Amino acid sequence: MGLSVKNLSRRFLYLLVAVFFLSCAMSISASFARAKGGAPIYVGSDMCKGCHESEYENFMTYAKKSTSFKSIERVRKSLTEEEIKGCYFCHTTGYGKPGGFISLEKTPHLKNAGCEVCHGPGELHVKTGNLQHIKRKMTVEDCESCHTSERVKAFRYKPLIHGGAH
Repeated sequence: MGLSVKNLSRRFLYLLVAVFFLSCAMSISASFARAKGGAPIYVGSDMCKGCHESEYENFMTYAKKSTSFKSIERVRKSLTEEEIKGCYFCHTTGYGKPGGFISLEKTPHLKNAGCEVCHGPGELHVKTGNLQHIKRKMTVEDCESCHTSERVKAFRYKPLIHGGAH
């Protein structure tokens, strides 16, 4: 019951073809799972830098929110853990949303209020480069999820939607 080189080669080829189709099926399945309701995830502002270098540099230099987690660290001692978590909604990227900030240990790349706070989760935009996967036209309403009238008075907020620091 010897196997010839020809039979071994044929079996190896079948195995390769099977592995190829299985990997394709798994990839397609993952794509459909995302399309059926899996929300795109947050990738962090550093992922924007490669294609949007000047916007990224301006944002990091001039936008206070690019270092917003410092505000939490500054007042941490006087707050309870629940109060601190309340700060995360506005001072981090995507807190409470799929793929958003969880903790400094698990998601350090999302610790500040980055590009995706305004433009939305960047996963699909980064993968495809398609502009339809990212929000481009900001309005004051976009800012008001964090910058409520009470916070405007308390923090002297000035909307930068027309420049956005970039």
